[in-house]
Amino acid sequence: MEESMNSSSSNDGVRVCVTGGAGFIGSYTVHATLRDIGDEQKAGLLRRLVPGAAESGWLLLFQADLYDAATFAPAFAGCRFVFLVATPFQHDATSTKYKSTAEAALDAARVILQQCAGSRMVKRVIHTGTMATCLPLREDSSGFKDAEYILSKLVSEQELLAYNAGESPAFEVVTVPCPVVGGDTLHGRATESLACAASPVTRDERRFGALRMLQRLMGSAPLAHTIRTMAHYHPYVDDVCDALVFCMERPSMAGRFLCAAAYPTVTDIVDHFAAKYSHLDLLKETELGLPIVQAHSDRLCELGFRYKYGMEEILDGSIACAVRFGCLDSPKLIVQG
Repeated sequence: MEESMNSSSSNDGVRVCVTGGAGFIGSYTVHATLRDIGDEQKAGLLRRLVPGAAESGWLLLFQADLYDAATFAPAFAGCRFVFLVATPFQHDATSTKYKSTAEAALDAARVILQQCAGSRMVKRVIHTGTMATCLPLREDSSGFKDAEYILSKLVSEQELLAYNAGESPAFEVVTVPCPVVGGDTLHGRATESLACAASPVTRDERRFGALRMLQRLMGSAPLAHTIRTMAHYHPYVDDVCDALVFCMERPSMAGRFLCAAAYPTVTDIVDHFAAKYSHLDLLKETELGLPIVQAHSDRLCELGFRYKYGMEEILDGSIACAVRFGCLDSPKLIVQG
């Protein structure tokens, strides 16, 4: 199930909806849908973000389920902008309608497009994707257990973007593939991406292995699947959400816009930490000659968007977050005299 938040913009009363509002990125964007509005851990997080918003009617929570996309219609009612953030990470094994999350996500995209067109109010749909859909994955999925999640993001993004090419579209569709998001989180635990960003220092072999695997896969031939990006793209949540709002505020905007503040290699990440914590035994990349990919253009920046944080701030923020959640002992970061 998803949580949907429906809220008025602070600028001019324009109503927007965000699906998956209690998610890592969605909780920063604020206005949302929820899978279970009775789940106080998630619903309470959203209410606390803007004290008094729920009581004043500025923030409305709706219960909706991607496996039953028709349930999103009430949340979309009266909205000018719809942010699609939610995608289930695991398949609902109780579903008799869908065999996989990819199948459910594709059907949901089609239903949501129909709902938005039928509303006659929606001006733009903004989909938060993943840069993993930009990368190739070996036919055996190379051991990544989240390949189904990536496929879900891919097929739904393709379906949504195809709407722009249709005959007389009623609204615009923008997709914003995001990288691993580092820096900090409003949640009560470190997210997977934060843990990966900090893994050279925390010596988390599994998550560091994910970074190394991603580095190897960059530049290989396109294959059947794509993988979740963790090593090469690191914007702060602030930058990601600012980018989503930027896409909303443009007079007209449609198409795909990658959102990445920096493109470090695994070696770049380790070197940054080594310069700060030279006394620590860090996990390091040992394989030479790995492919390196840099962005050739940045369509968001070409339109005037600017990132506030670079690689250093994002990685340092991830370490601070790891300390806060007990994944790393702060005394270890200090050189003992």
